[in-house]
This record gives sequence, C-alpha cells and structure tokens, in this order.
Amino acid sequence: MTNENQAELNGFAKLGISGALLKATIAAGFTEPKPIQVESIPAQLEGRDILGIAQTGSGKTAAFALPILSKIIALGTKRRPKTARALILAPTRELAVQIEDTIKVLAKGAHISTALVLGGVSRFSQVKKIGPGVDVLIATPGRLTDLVREGDVILADTQWLVLDEADRMLDMGFINDVKRIAKATAKFRQTALFSATMPAEIAELAQGLLRDPVRVEVAPQGTTAAEIRQSVVLARTKQKRKILSDMLADETMRSVIVFARTKHGADRVTRDLERDGFEAAVIHGNKSQNARQKALNGFRDGSVRILVATDIAARGIDVPGISHVVNFDLPDEAESYVHRIGRTGRNGADGIAVTLVDPSENSKLKQVERIIRMKLPVDADHLGQPDPQRPAGEHRMPQPANDDAGERRQGRPNGQRGRGNGGNGGGGKPRFAKGGDHGAPKGDKPEGRKPFRGKRRGFGGGKPKARAA
Repeated sequence: MTNENQAELNGFAKLGISGALLKATIAAGFTEPKPIQVESIPAQLEGRDILGIAQTGSGKTAAFALPILSKIIALGTKRRPKTARALILAPTRELAVQIEDTIKVLAKGAHISTALVLGGVSRFSQVKKIGPGVDVLIATPGRLTDLVREGDVILADTQWLVLDEADRMLDMGFINDVKRIAKATAKFRQTALFSATMPAEIAELAQGLLRDPVRVEVAPQGTTAAEIRQSVVLARTKQKRKILSDMLADETMRSVIVFARTKHGADRVTRDLERDGFEAAVIHGNKSQNARQKALNGFRDGSVRILVATDIAARGIDVPGISHVVNFDLPDEAESYVHRIGRTGRNGADGIAVTLVDPSENSKLKQVERIIRMKLPVDADHLGQPDPQRPAGEHRMPQPANDDAGERRQGRPNGQRGRGNGGNGGGGKPRFAKGGDHGAPKGDKPEGRKPFRGKRRGFGGGKPKARAA
C-alpha cells in the first residue's frame, strides 16, 4: 500500500493536512481525526476563527496545532527578532509543556521553532530562546505579560492566537492579562478559543476577540466521558486516610491520581501515604517547575504509581493508561471535578473515578451532580463506623492558618469565579498594583510575576526595525 493510500485512509489528508506535516501526524499515531478535529481543522485552514467547546481529552491540541503548523510551513519569510508567528496561551505550566511536546511531535522534520514562556524557571533562558524570533510561542499569561512589558517579547507580528482552557484562565484571574496580550497581537490575526465550559465571562471574552467564529461543540458542557465509571464513598474526614490506604492495597489500581483540595492537603495526603507504606509523588503550585516535571515524568514512565495533586494538575496531565482517579476532597468548583476525572478514561479507554465525601461536602456533591447531570452511585458508606486511631507515636503536624487562602486560584468557594489577579498555579512572586492587577489574598503566590521597577516600555511594543539576518 502506498503512502498516498495510507494518508487517504488516515483521514487527515481529507481535512487539508498534507506533505511532511501529514507524514509526521501519521507517524505520531494519529490514525483517525477526532470529532473536534474534523469540525475545526478545515475551517481554520480557510482562515476562520474558532470557538470550541469540548471536554478535556477531546483532541483539542492537534485541532488547533495542525492548521497553524500547516500555514507556518507555507510561509517563506524569515522571522523577526523577539517575535512569534503563533501564540498559544495556557493556564498552567504543565499544560503549556504538554502542548509544546505535542507540537514538536506533529512538526517533526518541518524545522518549526518553539519556545516556552512560563513561571517557575529562568527568565533569562526564555528571553534568549525568543531572541531570534520563533514560529510558535506557548506561554502562561503571567510571565508573558512581564516579558512583553519589558520589551523582551514583541507580539505585533503574531498572526495566530490560541486561548486553550479559557475557563481555567478565568478561574485563575488571568482574563485581564489575556485581553492585554490579545490587543498587542496583529490586528488581522486568526484566533481560536477553546473552553470546556462557557460561563458569561468567557462568552463576553469570545465576543470581543473572535470575528464571526465557527462554533464547534463536540460534547455538552460539563459532561464526562462515558468510559469513566464514577462513584462516591461516604466517609468522615478522619476516616479517609485508612479508606484510601485500603483502596490502594488493590494492585489493580496500577496508575492512580489522588486529588486534594489544597496544597497543604496534598502534602498531608502524601505524608500519610508514605507512613502507610506507599510511595507517592506530589505536584502543586508550591513546588518548583523542576520538581513538578520530575514527579510527572516518574508518573508517566511508571516508576511512580501514585501521584497526589491539586487542581493545578486537573488539566495539565495527559498520561496514557491512568486507571483510577480518587478525589480525596471534592473541589470548590464543580467544573474542576469534570477535569479531574478526565485524566482517566482517555482516548476510549476505561477508567474509574472514586470520590470520598464527608457530610460537610454534601453541598459540593450536589453541585457536581448538577453539572454532570447525573446522581453518583454510592459504593460504600462508612459513616456508621468509628474513626480509626492514629498509629502510636504519630502526631499530626499543625496546619497553617491560611491553608485555604493560598489555593483560591485552584478552586473558588461556592463555584464563584475569580476576577482579580492570578498566577500560573502559585510558586512565584506576588503581583503588585503596578502589574495591573491586585487583590490577591495574603500568602497566595502567583507564578512568574515580579514587581516592575523603573520606567515601563509600554505593552506590546512596535515592529522591529529590521528582519533577522
């Protein structure tokens, strides 16, 4: 069978993808286009803006990356210094890294240059990478806002703009940064906005940024994958540690993410698991980027069986073969439940999601059931049993008084969305009033922002005086 016949059977050729890009797509294992790719790729190749609504794991990255790469490959002009032809904004570092990895795979052999701009790592190395100009820049809004203000990145030549997980960027308080960044890009750019949910603020943002967009909705808002078996276990907070330990003794739970509501809570769960004889890695906003990436890599290669995480990881982990998701706590935002359990049951595989529910979390459970449009079955009820005793000699460490304060961007109480300053998940320096946003709670440390000292160069800059040599 010829390569042409293989390409035709693959289906991406019918969508308009061709040449080296098509060969790389097939080699990467993309056999049949997913619904969101079928509906959005041809429209983007025609120059149309896209408003995409799809649950996590639906194939969004290839849906926006393939048409952009196709057009960049066709360009014959050289890049200008400090510029990016395409900009992809993501709410978290993990998602940004994942997007770049996918683009590198899809563009293999096509000489496409990429760069990451995100908090928690060296600014110098990022500025150096962007210096000659890049084809695709993947960024979190906080750090990119800083670099643009300081003149290290110029967006005037950016012809393609993608906002991925827009509702999460709203939750994290990035919308003002997103609007400023979009305004600094080329006037006649092509824009794609993807979101799992469409609250009023995101609908308003889309109306302001998109021109006559093609609306692509491949799943009802807030729905979960049919392959995921969901259930709840009723248990008081003091019972949850033993219940989780008993669950993890089952070796069929071969690859497990345990979600906790707060950063301190995630650390506490990890310590308890280690005391109970389980090896676990933890990922949250107070961890350095290197530590977060090391934990993810261990989980991805199978050397780490259990990963404990906060909602910062709910949309930034794409690891094949995750068998179970356990919600140790329910999230403050019902939408986050959908993204948490979406880490399993991906690409048609089966998955299991179990949620431990204390009576104080009943209102959150009702919010979750309302948004997923189903009542979750009860697998077990431990409320009538006595609380287990802590092992002799083991003392619980005192918890900081602001345990919740530092998590506001990972989950707003009662489903409220944040409008103030945000971060890429915590771990960097706080923003200040001169940065354009304020009002973050004390102890909350957004990523990648630092106070600006001295005269600003404005936002967005102008076009460079000369092309790159």
